[in-house]
This record gives sequence, structure tokens and C-alpha cells, in this order.
Amino acid sequence: MSWFKREHGGRSAVAAITGLAASAALAVVGMGTFATHAAAAGSLGSAAAQSGRYFGTAVPAGKLGTSAYSTILDREFTMITPENEMKWDTTEPSRGNFNFGPADQIVSHAQAHGQRMRGHTLVWHNQLPSWVSNLSASDLQSAMDNHITQEMTHYKGKIYAWDVVNEAFADGGSGQHRSSPFQDKLGNGFIEHAFRTARSADANAKLCYNDYNIENWSDAKTQGVYTMVKDFKSRGVPIDCVGFQSHFGNSGPPSSFQTTLSNFAALGVDVQLTELDIAQAGTTQYTNTVQACLNVARCTGITVWGIRDSDSWRSGDNPLLFDSNGNAKPAYTSVLNALNSATGTATGGTSSGTTNGGTTSGTTTGGTTTGGTGGGACTATYSTTNSWSGGYQGEVKVTAGSAAISGWTVRWTLSSGQSITQVWSGTLSTSGSAASVTNVSYNGSLQPSASTTFGFLANGTPSTPSLTCS
Repeated sequence: MSWFKREHGGRSAVAAITGLAASAALAVVGMGTFATHAAAAGSLGSAAAQSGRYFGTAVPAGKLGTSAYSTILDREFTMITPENEMKWDTTEPSRGNFNFGPADQIVSHAQAHGQRMRGHTLVWHNQLPSWVSNLSASDLQSAMDNHITQEMTHYKGKIYAWDVVNEAFADGGSGQHRSSPFQDKLGNGFIEHAFRTARSADANAKLCYNDYNIENWSDAKTQGVYTMVKDFKSRGVPIDCVGFQSHFGNSGPPSSFQTTLSNFAALGVDVQLTELDIAQAGTTQYTNTVQACLNVARCTGITVWGIRDSDSWRSGDNPLLFDSNGNAKPAYTSVLNALNSATGTATGGTSSGTTNGGTTSGTTTGGTTTGGTGGGACTATYSTTNSWSGGYQGEVKVTAGSAAISGWTVRWTLSSGQSITQVWSGTLSTSGSAASVTNVSYNGSLQPSASTTFGFLANGTPSTPSLTCS
């Protein structure tokens, strides 16, 4: 069965891409204002890293042994998403019997080559083994909880972000959830329950909602997802990021794409392009898409869905950055140039304003304090990324000094009435009002001047803490 049919269910995805092909191209705004780096990076991953972002690709385990394939993979990409190896039909083909072997191959490759992993996907209506659909409501809830917990526990400390729920909203103009075994038996609440279960399973991985055809701001499907994320953030449901699949036709992204990214980011979530491909791989269309991400501080990374055109689920559209022989296309050069020209840094925590009906969340930015000297120096900068009655979300950016570091700890004192309830991308320790967060496995090693972030949810009123970093 083709990847296309497995991932998107056939006709609806074709209709979505055809509709996107009619969208107006996003204008490149202010390209001439970006300063060129003195020494441009020579790969997509290293160029994206200059602004604190990643550039990734989707990988099937079966191609890792192909030299022509793996050479490009390891040279160009810093994030890996498994194409099908972490989906339910592979990982739990019969109830309670887990098969992590294919995904383990990809994770092992990533660890050996210094690449991070995106987990894809825990709860999805497609690629479900038949036993899941045949369960009663109570059994389905129990099976979903166990599946999330077992898979996340198996990969705990090895996954940067999980697509916890995938494609839960219907196509078309309803803006409502699509029919699925989860929706039909458990109701709208299954998404929130999945995210809360995921946070219990792994306090450090980022938790994402992922969907396609949500790039155009005015579409009902986009608004449905936006309303859900806004509600989740207001009630403290643990959602950290939204993935925009970005399967575009030959016109590229809709004209409102950057507006959409900005409006979601203003809710206090990271935004990421998770499955990017563009029919005929036009240079302007790819540049516009990448630039939209670069223009939004909380757009923290881009993943293309495949490496060579021959690897693509849309191979007839030639939608990727390398042709079927592994040669870089003109679109590759345009993307590399855009990444090398980026100014500013992806914050993973601060949004500045919103347009066209979005909601603006105020941000309180703390000062920077330095801990340690010489080779061990690092700095930590705090910002409040969201707040509500009785609680808030904070983010801390950790930056290495003039020398590389292999680990870090950030300490501060909580104000009266404050308590931390959740931490991601770090390990929390508390003693009374003293809080400290230490790196996890994937974000402890930083090159000189490189940065990473961790975030947390807390009770109480936000205030600017005095941080020390060592």
C-alpha cells in the first residue's frame, strides 16, 4: 500500500492539495533587510541551527542501509520523523503486544549521527489495527491510555516532540472533529485526555497536535483547531506545539500562512512545519514557505516529507529538494540561502503580536544572569509566554558561553504562592521555594553561543525570577 493512502486516506488529501494549488502565493516581505552571515552554513540543518531552528525529514527504516540515501540524510538534516514505524499498526499490531523494532532502528541511527527525533504519531484514526476499532468505549479508553504510555515510556528521553493526536478535525467547512473510533466512542474529550496521558508518561517531551489543510487562516478547519488550542491553553491542558503538515500545490502556501503561524504562536505554543512538500518544488514557493517560518519567533523547525523525489508519497509531483538521483534542485539552494540569511533566533517561547482575528498574549521578559566562568559559563533568560487566572507558562532560554558545555542547571527561587506543576525539555528538582531544572539527554550539549530552551507550567502570579546558570 502506498504511503499516500496510508497517511492521508486517499481522496481527501488529493482534494486538499488541489485546493491549495489554487491559493495565492505568499509574498516575500522584506527579504532584502536580512544580513548575510559572514560564513554561510553549507547544509540545511546547520543553516537552520544558526537561528535556533531544526531542519528535518521523514525517514523509513528500510532506506537507512542505502548509502546514497543515508549520505544525504546525515549531511543535511538534524531532525528525523519516522514515516510509519511509530504508528499504531506497527507498534501494537495486537493488543498488548508491542513491536518497537523498526522504530528502534531509526532512533538508533539518529542517536549515532547527532540527530533529534520527532515521534509520529500516537493517536490517529488511520493505520489502526482492526482490534482497536472493535473495542467498547471503556476498553478503547484503556487501550489508548496504555498505548500512549507504553510507547512514550519506551522512547522516554529520546524524543524531542510527539505528535500526540494527528488529523482529528474534519475536512471542509464544518470546523468540527472528524468521525473516528476515538471521536465516535469517546467524544471530543479524547484529545484532551490523550494530551494529559502523554504528559504523565513523559514530562519532558514536547506535546504537539498535527494536521493538514490548516495553513489558511480563514478556513473553518483552521479556526476549529485554533479554538481547541486556545481552549487548551486557557485551561492548562498540556499542549506545547502545533504541527502544520504543509502539503502544498504548485502555488505554494496560502497568502495568510504567516498570519496563521503567528496567531497560533501568540496562544503560547510552538509552531512547526512537519511534512512539507510542494508540487514541482518551485524556488519562490519554497522560499516563501521557509521565510514565513523564519519570520515567526516561535516557528522552531521545518521538516520535509522525504529526501529525494523518488522517496516522496507524491513522487509524480517532484515536490522535494533533491531529485530522484539525489541531486540538489534550485529550490534547495533557495531554501539554504533563506536559512543562512535569517536574523533573530527562534525563541520557542515569545510571540510578538497577531493579526486578522487572532488573540494576542502579553509577554513578560526577564533579565539575563550568568553562572559559572571560563569554559563552563552559560546564561539563562526567562520569559512568561502565557498567563491566566491562577497560573502561567514560563520558558527559559539557556545559552552557552564562549566554550562548549556538556550539561547545564538553571536555579531560581519561586515567589510566594508559586509552585511548578509541569516541566518539559528539562528535569525539575524543588526544595521549598528553591527550584532547579537540569538538561535532559538531547539538549545538554551546546556548542559555543548555541542555545536551547525548557518550559514549565506554574501556579500563582508570574514574576521575573533571578536566574543562575551553571
